[in-house]
Amino acid sequence: MAVEPLTSGVSDLINALFSLRSLRSLLVVLNAVVLLLLLPTRRRKRTSALKSEAGKDEKHEGRKKGSVGTTKFRVPAAVVPRRSTAFAVDLEAAARRSLAIRRVVQDDDGVSMREFSLVCSARGDTLFIQIWTPISVKISDRYNDFAKRLNTNGFKVYGMDWIGHGGSDGLHGYVHSLDYAVNDMKMFLERVFVENPGLPCFCFGHSTGGAIVLKASLDPEVENRVAGIILTSPAVGVQPSHPIFVVLAPIISFLLPRFQVHVANRRGNPVSRDPEALVAKYSDPLVYTGPLRVRTGYEILRITSYLQHNMKRLKVPFLVLHGMDDTVTDPKASQKLYDEASTDKTIKLYEGLLHDLLFEPEREAIMDDIIQWLNVRA
Repeated sequence: MAVEPLTSGVSDLINALFSLRSLRSLLVVLNAVVLLLLLPTRRRKRTSALKSEAGKDEKHEGRKKGSVGTTKFRVPAAVVPRRSTAFAVDLEAAARRSLAIRRVVQDDDGVSMREFSLVCSARGDTLFIQIWTPISVKISDRYNDFAKRLNTNGFKVYGMDWIGHGGSDGLHGYVHSLDYAVNDMKMFLERVFVENPGLPCFCFGHSTGGAIVLKASLDPEVENRVAGIILTSPAVGVQPSHPIFVVLAPIISFLLPRFQVHVANRRGNPVSRDPEALVAKYSDPLVYTGPLRVRTGYEILRITSYLQHNMKRLKVPFLVLHGMDDTVTDPKASQKLYDEASTDKTIKLYEGLLHDLLFEPEREAIMDDIIQWLNVRA
Protein backbone atom coordinates (compact mmCIF):
# COMPACT_ATOMS: atom_id res chain seq x y z
CA MET A 1 0.00 0.00 0.00
CA ALA A 2 1.53 3.33 -1.01
CA VAL A 3 0.31 6.57 0.47
CA GLU A 4 1.80 9.91 -0.45
CA PRO A 5 1.26 12.80 1.95
CA LEU A 6 2.33 16.19 0.69
CA THR A 7 3.31 19.12 2.87
CA SER A 8 0.75 21.53 4.24
CA GLY A 9 0.07 24.75 2.39
CA VAL A 10 0.46 28.41 3.24
CA SER A 11 -3.06 29.48 2.45
CA ASP A 12 -3.57 30.50 6.07
CA LEU A 13 -1.94 33.85 5.26
CA ILE A 14 -3.83 34.68 2.05
CA ASN A 15 -6.47 36.98 3.56
CA ALA A 16 -3.87 38.96 5.47
CA LEU A 17 -1.72 39.29 2.35
CA PHE A 18 -4.44 40.78 0.18
CA SER A 19 -5.89 43.17 2.73
CA LEU A 20 -6.36 46.93 2.48
CA ARG A 21 -3.53 47.49 4.92
CA SER A 22 -1.28 45.34 2.76
CA LEU A 23 -2.29 47.32 -0.31
CA ARG A 24 -1.03 50.55 1.26
CA SER A 25 2.30 48.88 2.01
CA LEU A 26 2.57 47.55 -1.53
CA LEU A 27 1.76 50.93 -3.05
CA VAL A 28 4.63 52.49 -1.11
CA VAL A 29 6.99 49.83 -2.43
CA LEU A 30 5.65 50.13 -5.98
CA ASN A 31 6.27 53.88 -5.85
CA ALA A 32 9.86 53.22 -4.83
CA VAL A 33 10.26 50.70 -7.67
CA VAL A 34 9.02 53.23 -10.21
CA LEU A 35 11.56 55.76 -8.95
CA LEU A 36 14.35 53.20 -9.19
CA LEU A 37 13.35 52.39 -12.76
CA LEU A 38 13.58 56.05 -13.67
CA LEU A 39 16.97 56.68 -12.06
CA PRO A 40 19.08 54.44 -14.34
CA THR A 41 17.71 56.24 -17.41
CA ARG A 42 18.86 59.57 -16.09
CA ARG A 43 22.22 58.09 -15.08
CA ARG A 44 22.77 56.65 -18.56
CA LYS A 45 21.99 59.98 -20.16
CA ARG A 46 24.34 61.78 -17.78
CA THR A 47 27.09 59.19 -18.34
CA SER A 48 26.75 59.51 -22.10
CA ALA A 49 27.02 63.26 -21.87
CA LEU A 50 30.12 63.01 -19.68
CA LYS A 51 31.76 60.56 -22.07
CA SER A 52 31.02 62.85 -24.98
CA GLU A 53 32.52 65.88 -23.25
CA ALA A 54 35.52 63.87 -22.05
CA GLY A 55 36.14 62.61 -25.55
CA LYS A 56 36.17 66.15 -26.94
CA ASP A 57 38.60 67.30 -24.24
CA GLU A 58 40.91 64.33 -24.81
CA LYS A 59 41.03 64.93 -28.54
CA HIS A 60 41.73 68.59 -27.92
CA GLU A 61 44.63 67.72 -25.58
CA GLY A 62 46.00 65.24 -28.10
CA ARG A 63 46.08 67.84 -30.84
CA LYS A 64 47.81 70.33 -28.53
CA LYS A 65 50.55 67.80 -27.52
CA GLY A 66 50.81 66.14 -30.92
CA SER A 67 49.79 62.72 -29.62
CA VAL A 68 46.60 60.75 -29.15
CA GLY A 69 45.76 60.03 -25.49
CA THR A 70 43.63 57.27 -24.01
CA THR A 71 40.50 58.28 -22.12
CA LYS A 72 40.15 56.61 -18.72
CA PHE A 73 37.04 56.54 -16.56
CA ARG A 74 36.58 55.54 -12.96
CA VAL A 75 33.59 53.23 -12.48
CA PRO A 76 31.54 54.23 -9.41
CA ALA A 77 31.11 51.37 -6.95
CA ALA A 78 27.35 51.92 -7.06
CA VAL A 79 27.11 50.71 -10.68
CA VAL A 80 29.17 47.53 -10.16
CA PRO A 81 26.75 44.56 -10.17
CA ARG A 82 26.21 43.07 -6.74
CA ARG A 83 26.64 39.41 -6.01
CA SER A 84 23.64 37.42 -7.16
CA THR A 85 21.03 36.65 -4.50
CA ALA A 86 20.73 33.16 -6.01
CA PHE A 87 23.83 32.09 -4.08
CA ALA A 88 22.28 33.16 -0.78
CA VAL A 89 19.04 31.31 -1.65
CA ASP A 90 21.01 28.16 -2.46
CA LEU A 91 22.84 28.36 0.88
CA GLU A 92 19.56 28.79 2.76
CA ALA A 93 17.96 25.84 0.95
CA ALA A 94 21.07 23.73 1.62
CA ALA A 95 20.83 24.53 5.34
CA ARG A 96 17.17 23.48 5.42
CA ARG A 97 18.00 20.27 3.54
CA SER A 98 20.84 19.46 5.94
CA LEU A 99 18.45 19.82 8.89
CA ALA A 100 15.81 17.68 7.15
CA ILE A 101 18.37 14.93 6.45
CA ARG A 102 19.65 15.02 10.03
CA ARG A 103 16.13 14.51 11.37
CA VAL A 104 15.61 11.48 9.15
CA VAL A 105 18.93 9.91 10.08
CA GLN A 106 18.41 10.45 13.81
CA ASP A 107 14.86 9.05 13.82
CA ASP A 108 15.11 5.42 14.95
CA ASP A 109 12.14 4.28 17.01
CA GLY A 110 11.94 0.62 16.03
CA VAL A 111 8.47 1.10 14.50
CA SER A 112 9.28 2.51 11.06
CA MET A 113 12.26 2.58 8.77
CA ARG A 114 12.59 6.22 7.72
CA GLU A 115 14.65 7.08 4.65
CA PHE A 116 15.24 10.07 2.41
CA SER A 117 16.27 10.68 -1.17
CA LEU A 118 16.88 13.66 -3.42
CA VAL A 119 15.27 13.84 -6.86
CA CYS A 120 15.68 16.37 -9.63
CA SER A 121 12.62 18.09 -11.10
CA ALA A 122 12.20 18.89 -14.78
CA ARG A 123 13.38 22.42 -13.98
CA GLY A 124 16.60 21.20 -12.37
CA ASP A 125 15.48 21.85 -8.78
CA THR A 126 16.38 19.33 -6.08
CA LEU A 127 13.33 18.01 -4.23
CA PHE A 128 13.52 16.36 -0.81
CA ILE A 129 11.71 13.03 -0.49
CA GLN A 130 10.96 10.98 2.64
CA ILE A 131 9.84 7.38 2.90
CA TRP A 132 8.36 5.68 5.98
CA THR A 133 8.12 1.90 5.76
CA PRO A 134 6.75 -0.50 8.41
CA ILE A 135 9.72 -2.47 9.74
CA SER A 136 7.62 -5.63 9.88
CA VAL A 137 7.33 -5.50 6.08
CA LYS A 138 10.94 -4.43 5.55
CA ILE A 139 10.23 -1.61 4.72
CA SER A 140 8.60 17.47 6.99
CA ASP A 141 8.79 16.07 10.71
CA ARG A 142 5.47 17.90 10.70
CA TYR A 143 3.67 14.76 9.49
CA ASN A 144 6.05 12.26 11.03
CA ASP A 145 3.53 11.04 13.64
CA PHE A 146 0.83 10.62 11.00
CA ALA A 147 3.20 8.70 8.70
CA LYS A 148 4.17 6.33 11.52
CA ARG A 149 0.55 5.84 12.46
CA LEU A 150 -0.07 4.77 8.86
CA ASN A 151 2.94 2.46 9.09
CA THR A 152 1.47 0.67 12.09
CA ASN A 153 -1.61 0.00 9.98
CA GLY A 154 0.41 -1.53 7.14
CA PHE A 155 0.80 1.45 4.83
CA LYS A 156 4.07 2.53 3.25
CA VAL A 157 4.30 6.32 3.17
CA TYR A 158 6.04 8.74 0.82
CA GLY A 159 6.32 12.47 1.45
CA MET A 160 7.60 15.24 -0.80
CA ASP A 161 8.50 18.81 0.15
CA TRP A 162 7.32 21.02 -2.66
CA ILE A 163 9.56 23.70 -4.12
CA GLY A 164 10.54 26.44 -1.67
CA HIS A 165 9.58 24.35 1.36
CA GLY A 166 11.21 21.92 3.79
CA GLY A 167 14.37 20.32 2.40
CA SER A 168 13.70 21.18 -1.25
CA ASP A 169 15.38 23.86 -3.36
CA GLY A 170 14.16 27.42 -3.65
CA LEU A 171 13.63 30.57 -1.63
CA HIS A 172 11.76 29.58 1.52
CA GLY A 173 8.03 30.17 1.11
CA TYR A 174 8.31 31.25 -2.53
CA VAL A 175 6.56 29.40 -5.36
CA HIS A 176 6.68 31.00 -8.79
CA SER A 177 3.95 28.68 -10.03
CA LEU A 178 1.93 26.03 -8.23
CA ASP A 179 1.83 24.22 -11.56
CA TYR A 180 5.49 23.42 -10.80
CA ALA A 181 4.35 21.60 -7.66
CA VAL A 182 1.58 19.82 -9.60
CA ASN A 183 4.07 18.62 -12.23
CA ASP A 184 6.58 17.61 -9.56
CA MET A 185 3.88 15.52 -7.90
CA LYS A 186 3.08 13.76 -11.17
CA MET A 187 6.79 13.05 -11.66
CA PHE A 188 7.12 11.69 -8.15
CA LEU A 189 4.04 9.49 -8.54
CA GLU A 190 5.81 7.71 -11.39
CA ARG A 191 8.52 6.70 -8.94
CA VAL A 192 5.92 5.48 -6.43
CA PHE A 193 4.23 3.34 -9.09
CA VAL A 194 7.54 1.82 -10.23
CA GLU A 195 8.66 0.99 -6.68
CA ASN A 196 5.28 -0.49 -5.69
CA PRO A 197 3.92 -2.44 -8.67
CA GLY A 198 0.44 -3.79 -8.20
CA LEU A 199 -0.28 -1.85 -4.98
CA PRO A 200 -3.04 0.76 -4.77
CA CYS A 201 -1.77 4.31 -4.33
CA PHE A 202 -3.53 7.01 -2.32
CA CYS A 203 -2.56 10.70 -2.22
CA PHE A 204 -2.91 12.99 0.77
CA GLY A 205 -2.84 16.79 0.77
CA HIS A 206 -3.49 19.47 3.38
CA SER A 207 -4.54 23.06 2.67
CA THR A 208 -2.60 24.24 -0.41
CA GLY A 209 -1.24 20.70 -0.65
CA GLY A 210 -4.85 19.59 -1.02
CA ALA A 211 -5.28 21.97 -3.95
CA ILE A 212 -2.13 20.54 -5.56
CA VAL A 213 -3.42 16.97 -5.17
CA LEU A 214 -6.81 17.95 -6.57
CA LYS A 215 -5.39 19.62 -9.68
CA ALA A 216 -3.05 16.70 -10.34
CA SER A 217 -5.98 14.28 -9.96
CA LEU A 218 -7.81 16.04 -12.80
CA ASP A 219 -5.15 14.72 -15.18
CA PRO A 220 -6.58 11.53 -16.79
CA GLU A 221 -3.23 9.74 -16.42
CA VAL A 222 -3.26 10.32 -12.67
CA GLU A 223 -6.98 9.69 -12.37
CA ASN A 224 -6.67 6.24 -13.90
CA ARG A 225 -3.78 5.14 -11.66
CA VAL A 226 -4.65 6.56 -8.23
CA ALA A 227 -6.99 4.59 -5.96
CA GLY A 228 -8.15 7.64 -4.04
CA ILE A 229 -7.20 10.97 -2.43
CA ILE A 230 -7.53 12.34 1.11
CA LEU A 231 -7.89 16.08 1.62
CA THR A 232 -7.76 17.94 4.93
CA SER A 233 -8.88 21.58 4.89
CA PRO A 234 -8.20 21.86 1.14
CA ALA A 235 -7.66 25.28 -0.39
CA VAL A 236 -10.59 25.16 -2.78
CA GLY A 237 -12.27 28.19 -1.28
CA VAL A 238 -9.79 30.98 -0.49
CA GLN A 239 -10.72 34.55 -1.31
CA PRO A 240 -8.99 37.89 -0.66
CA SER A 241 -10.62 40.33 1.72
CA HIS A 242 -11.69 42.68 -1.11
CA PRO A 243 -12.66 41.97 -4.78
CA ILE A 244 -10.22 44.63 -6.04
CA PHE A 245 -7.32 42.31 -5.20
CA VAL A 246 -8.49 39.79 -7.79
CA VAL A 247 -7.55 42.47 -10.35
CA LEU A 248 -4.43 43.75 -8.56
CA ALA A 249 -2.93 40.39 -7.56
CA PRO A 250 -1.51 39.40 -10.99
CA ILE A 251 0.00 42.87 -11.49
CA ILE A 252 1.61 43.05 -8.06
CA SER A 253 2.85 39.45 -8.27
CA PHE A 254 4.52 40.27 -11.61
CA LEU A 255 6.26 43.42 -10.34
CA LEU A 256 7.17 42.23 -6.83
CA PRO A 257 6.92 38.42 -6.84
CA ARG A 258 9.10 37.76 -3.77
CA PHE A 259 7.95 40.70 -1.69
CA GLN A 260 6.68 39.84 1.79
CA VAL A 261 3.82 41.81 3.33
CA HIS A 262 4.64 41.84 7.01
CA VAL A 263 1.05 42.33 8.16
CA ALA A 264 0.44 38.81 6.84
CA ASN A 265 2.16 37.13 9.76
CA ARG A 266 1.77 34.26 12.16
CA ARG A 267 -0.48 36.24 14.47
CA GLY A 268 -3.28 36.03 11.96
CA ASN A 269 -5.88 33.29 11.87
CA PRO A 270 -5.53 30.54 14.52
CA VAL A 271 -4.91 27.11 13.00
CA SER A 272 -5.04 24.83 16.06
CA ARG A 273 -6.48 24.77 19.58
CA ASP A 274 -3.45 22.86 20.88
CA PRO A 275 -0.86 25.33 22.28
CA GLU A 276 1.96 22.79 22.07
CA ALA A 277 1.23 22.08 18.42
CA LEU A 278 1.36 25.81 17.64
CA VAL A 279 4.71 26.19 19.42
CA ALA A 280 6.11 23.21 17.51
CA LYS A 281 4.93 24.62 14.18
CA TYR A 282 6.19 28.16 14.62
CA SER A 283 9.54 27.12 16.05
CA ASP A 284 10.33 24.63 13.27
CA PRO A 285 12.80 26.13 10.73
CA LEU A 286 11.58 23.70 8.07
CA VAL A 287 8.03 25.07 8.27
CA TYR A 288 7.56 28.45 6.58
CA THR A 289 5.53 30.67 8.91
CA GLY A 290 6.75 34.09 7.78
CA PRO A 291 4.83 36.73 5.81
CA LEU A 292 3.35 35.28 2.65
CA ARG A 293 5.25 36.19 -0.51
CA VAL A 294 3.14 38.02 -3.07
CA ARG A 295 3.63 35.56 -5.93
CA THR A 296 2.84 32.57 -3.70
CA GLY A 297 -0.35 34.27 -2.55
CA TYR A 298 -1.40 34.97 -6.12
CA GLU A 299 -0.71 31.35 -7.10
CA ILE A 300 -2.98 30.16 -4.30
CA LEU A 301 -5.76 32.42 -5.57
CA ARG A 302 -5.16 31.17 -9.13
CA ILE A 303 -5.30 27.45 -8.31
CA THR A 304 -8.40 27.83 -6.11
CA SER A 305 -10.16 29.71 -8.90
CA TYR A 306 -9.26 26.90 -11.32
CA LEU A 307 -10.61 24.25 -8.94
CA GLN A 308 -13.84 26.16 -8.37
CA HIS A 309 -14.53 25.93 -12.10
CA ASN A 310 -13.45 22.30 -12.52
CA MET A 311 -14.86 20.44 -9.50
CA LYS A 312 -17.32 18.48 -11.61
CA ARG A 313 -14.43 16.92 -13.55
CA LEU A 314 -13.06 15.10 -10.49
CA LYS A 315 -13.72 11.35 -10.78
CA VAL A 316 -11.17 9.97 -8.30
CA PRO A 317 -12.64 8.55 -5.05
CA PHE A 318 -11.97 11.03 -2.27
CA LEU A 319 -12.32 11.75 1.42
CA VAL A 320 -12.48 15.41 2.42
CA LEU A 321 -12.20 16.51 6.05
CA HIS A 322 -12.73 20.05 7.32
CA GLY A 323 -13.16 21.87 10.62
CA MET A 324 -16.32 23.93 10.74
CA ASP A 325 -14.51 26.75 12.60
CA ASP A 326 -11.69 26.92 10.06
CA THR A 327 -11.02 30.60 9.26
CA VAL A 328 -8.24 29.85 6.78
CA THR A 329 -9.91 27.76 4.10
CA ASP A 330 -13.67 27.61 3.63
CA PRO A 331 -15.48 24.46 4.83
CA LYS A 332 -18.39 25.46 2.57
CA ALA A 333 -16.06 25.04 -0.40
CA SER A 334 -15.30 21.48 0.74
CA GLN A 335 -19.04 20.85 0.92
CA LYS A 336 -19.37 22.20 -2.62
CA LEU A 337 -16.58 19.87 -3.75
CA TYR A 338 -18.42 16.95 -2.18
CA ASP A 339 -21.73 17.96 -3.80
CA GLU A 340 -20.35 18.41 -7.32
CA ALA A 341 -17.53 15.92 -7.78
CA SER A 342 -17.05 12.17 -8.25
CA THR A 343 -19.34 9.26 -7.44
CA ASP A 344 -17.31 7.64 -4.63
CA LYS A 345 -16.98 10.42 -2.07
CA THR A 346 -17.01 10.95 1.67
CA ILE A 347 -17.05 14.16 3.71
CA LYS A 348 -16.29 14.66 7.41
CA LEU A 349 -17.11 18.04 8.94
CA TYR A 350 -15.96 18.57 12.53
CA GLU A 351 -17.84 21.06 14.67
CA GLY A 352 -15.54 23.47 16.54
CA LEU A 353 -12.27 22.34 14.92
CA LEU A 354 -9.82 24.68 13.19
CA HIS A 355 -7.54 24.46 10.14
CA ASP A 356 -4.73 22.06 11.10
CA LEU A 357 -6.87 19.00 11.76
CA LEU A 358 -3.97 16.62 12.35
CA PHE A 359 -2.67 18.94 15.08
CA GLU A 360 -5.94 19.52 16.88
CA PRO A 361 -6.60 17.83 20.27
CA GLU A 362 -8.90 15.39 18.40
CA ARG A 363 -6.12 14.30 16.01
CA GLU A 364 -6.33 10.62 17.01
CA ALA A 365 -10.00 10.40 16.03
CA ILE A 366 -9.27 12.17 12.74
CA MET A 367 -6.45 9.72 11.94
CA ASP A 368 -8.83 6.86 12.72
CA ASP A 369 -11.38 8.29 10.22
CA ILE A 370 -8.69 8.48 7.52
CA ILE A 371 -7.33 4.97 8.17
CA GLN A 372 -10.82 3.49 8.22
CA TRP A 373 -11.56 5.05 4.83
CA LEU A 374 -8.26 3.72 3.44
CA ASN A 375 -8.83 0.19 4.77
CA VAL A 376 -12.20 -0.06 3.06
CA ARG A 377 -10.57 0.76 -0.31
CA ALA A 378 -7.34 -1.17 0.21
